[in-house]
Amino acid sequence: MLIPCRYFLFVLPFLVFSCSKRGFDSAAEQAKLLRRDAEWADLATAGKDVDKIVSYWSDDAVVIFPGQPVTEGKQAIRAYVEASLKTPGFKIHWVSEKPVFSPDGKLAYVRGTDDLTMPGPNGTLITTHLRGVAVWRMDPDGEWRCVVDISNEEPPPGPKS
Repeated sequence: MLIPCRYFLFVLPFLVFSCSKRGFDSAAEQAKLLRRDAEWADLATAGKDVDKIVSYWSDDAVVIFPGQPVTEGKQAIRAYVEASLKTPGFKIHWVSEKPVFSPDGKLAYVRGTDDLTMPGPNGTLITTHLRGVAVWRMDPDGEWRCVVDISNEEPPPGPKS
């Protein structure tokens, strides 16, 4: 009788700790999210694979870009991306930084800077510098996907003192 009791006391902590949820490793997830975001930016800059670019957004994503109506849902976002990539001279690239995670590690936001080049009113190419925030969600398949993507123009440089 004494041996099974000791055995139980030895096994119980193992069972408790092995069945409990592992801690969220923010450093590992930060690297993973920034790597995924950089891959997405490179794909968007290349501008060749609409489906792959759009795959980084969730099905219920919302995109809010300056001077554009709010775009909701993957189908509408796909149409927006397709039209953008067909615009002569269109080019976009961004760099994100400093992910901040929810306590459970299922949501994160990153801030970033974007360079967006497109034809201006007279047809000449204009590069606009944007700043933005993207909210990411860990989907059930284990991939981070963007659920809210919002940006606005950087203010003009202030007077030098």
